[in-house]
Amino acid sequence: MRLNGEFSSGEEEEEVMEKSEVGTTPFLGQKIVVGYALTAKKKKSFLQPNFISLARSKGIYFVSIDVNKPLPEQGPFDIVLHKLSGEEWRDMIEDFRQKHPDVIVLDPPDAIQHLHNRQSMLQDVVDLNLSETYGKVGIPSQLVITKDKDSSTIPYEVTKAGLKLPLVAKPLVVDGTAKSHELYLAYDEFSLSELEPPLVLQEFVNHGGLLFKIYIVGESIKVVRRFSLPNISKRELSKVAGVYRFPRVSCAAASADDADLDPSIAEHPPRSLLEKLAKELRHRLGLRMFNVDMIREYGTKDVFYVIDINYFPGFGKMPNYEPVFTDFLLNLVQNKCKKKLTA
Repeated sequence: MRLNGEFSSGEEEEEVMEKSEVGTTPFLGQKIVVGYALTAKKKKSFLQPNFISLARSKGIYFVSIDVNKPLPEQGPFDIVLHKLSGEEWRDMIEDFRQKHPDVIVLDPPDAIQHLHNRQSMLQDVVDLNLSETYGKVGIPSQLVITKDKDSSTIPYEVTKAGLKLPLVAKPLVVDGTAKSHELYLAYDEFSLSELEPPLVLQEFVNHGGLLFKIYIVGESIKVVRRFSLPNISKRELSKVAGVYRFPRVSCAAASADDADLDPSIAEHPPRSLLEKLAKELRHRLGLRMFNVDMIREYGTKDVFYVIDINYFPGFGKMPNYEPVFTDFLLNLVQNKCKKKLTA
């Protein structure tokens, strides 16, 4: 089976585990086997030597899953960690999850698939009923242009929807390819006909050129600041026309954490707000590890917008991800064992 054209089949793992060494329900002091099915790129960024070493010191071992072989014939695994695309893989992992409830699967394929559509991913934010005590969280006004729409009709659709320029254009489907993360900024509505559906159009919100990447790993929340698109003035808007492509700003290598920024822009969202948001999204999404891209409306202190949600993002770019993720895996297994003991 070929999945997304990127995986290693039958590769040698850093630590070879014999089936007899590991039970399927490990307790403290026993080895925990994490089977992983990741693209080559994801494996390189996530399974870094320091992380593997720390995990091993805690009794956690990573073993590559051969996607060309039936999953039940491999292992046994205590946890299955996966991020591969394709209907065939989703069917395989869902069938395994149903037939092997003792194995922790991160995460349910249907829940992951929910984040592959930018319309459905942000609907969960729209439906949130967060208290505004610590701030307001929403999404930018947006319009979905489906695949069956002709590009020439986009300006009309935008006018009918009452969206204000400039508009950020993103592909509707997030499938892991570079194309699905292409970002465009449209300064005038007539140039919108240059875009290719399906896509999502979002009103651009001035946010001081700063974006907050909020990493959620189980109960852990980490915030990293990234440089983003600069503010756009009405004067600039009146002088510029066309549609411009931008790099994938939210994952730019340059972190803004050490930059000399205006405190009103750089201040992190309130911790209490993030904890409430993370708890609600974990419940609604049915996911345990994801990140939220959030911006603060320029000139405000407590008005925030979620502009993207990503499953199993580049945790390798999160400071000190090694102990956070190691503790996360340990807690998953320990909580499972406690439930068995009290059942």
